[in-house]
Amino acid sequence: MPTKKTIRYQDAGVSIDEADRAVGSIKETAKRTFTRGVVADIGSFGAMYRLTGYKRPVLISSADGVGTKVKVAFMTGRHDTVGQDLVNHCVNDIAVQGAKPLYFLDYFAVGKLDAKVAAQVIGGLGKACEQNHCALIGGETAEMPGVYQEGEYDLAGFITGCVEKNRLLTGSAIREGDVLVGLPSTGLHTNGYSLARKLLFEEAGYTPDTFLPELGCTVADELLKVHRSYLRPIQRLLKDGLITGAAHITGGGITDNLPRILPEGLMAEVRLGAWEVPPIFELLRRIGNIPAADYRRTFNLGIGMILTMPPKHVWKAEQILARMGQPMHAMGKVTVQTRGRSRVSYTG
Repeated sequence: MPTKKTIRYQDAGVSIDEADRAVGSIKETAKRTFTRGVVADIGSFGAMYRLTGYKRPVLISSADGVGTKVKVAFMTGRHDTVGQDLVNHCVNDIAVQGAKPLYFLDYFAVGKLDAKVAAQVIGGLGKACEQNHCALIGGETAEMPGVYQEGEYDLAGFITGCVEKNRLLTGSAIREGDVLVGLPSTGLHTNGYSLARKLLFEEAGYTPDTFLPELGCTVADELLKVHRSYLRPIQRLLKDGLITGAAHITGGGITDNLPRILPEGLMAEVRLGAWEVPPIFELLRRIGNIPAADYRRTFNLGIGMILTMPPKHVWKAEQILARMGQPMHAMGKVTVQTRGRSRVSYTG
């Protein structure tokens, strides 16, 4: 039956005025990231970008999210880091193929829009886009009451980068004897948070504000550490022709991600004692008595990126990375795969 009562969109839980306030802050953030290729301001139906400076360009795109790390943001009311996580994760996913990021779009979905929270999230996106010289060119802010609980949101990102065809990094140049070089992570990055939250908050009974001496910080500070971007070291080493492949260590850990770049017939031998595993991972392992195989497939264990390079290039790479303030660990080598063995074996 039709009702005589006036019902507006806002009565259904969607505020166009709040959306306008959020878009206002998004526009200001986005403008700070614009590069010369950006053709139109935020607000057009489609984002436009003019590609210049390439002879044989190959566009590389990726889409990802930050998973249940957003749950920690909800618990703490700290929303300024998950946007950085998202951009850096996406940047790394195309950087391993040699691409420099061109532009980024986000999808921010909420139950009830709060312009202040949105500004924090988008501010994080903008900060990371500026750091990676990537234009925040557009996106979507969706208010969907009934789909997301009030105070909760989801966040996804879409990135496009470019590389000259003759500089593509595909892993096809990896050879037996190449050295595995690990670049440290800042912590969990954006993977394993469902297990980490269960162990820390449900099993151990910690709160976000619990200070843990072995971590040197609160649980929240540890879990909200920003996912690191490896764009600069990869581009610098690629410029000198030092690396043959690169693997972003995300969900699946070293076990599942490193084989993605190895040519058929090759495997990786990883020396577990070659780097110091950060305390957060050992803490989680103890709380959950996590089996070794599961432990290595759930977490990055302190290595966020693995590069492959011929042994003769390791010394030069180490010198370059040291000047950039980027630590590295020679953590194993590429070998011929033995029948019946996993494509990643662990020693030490």
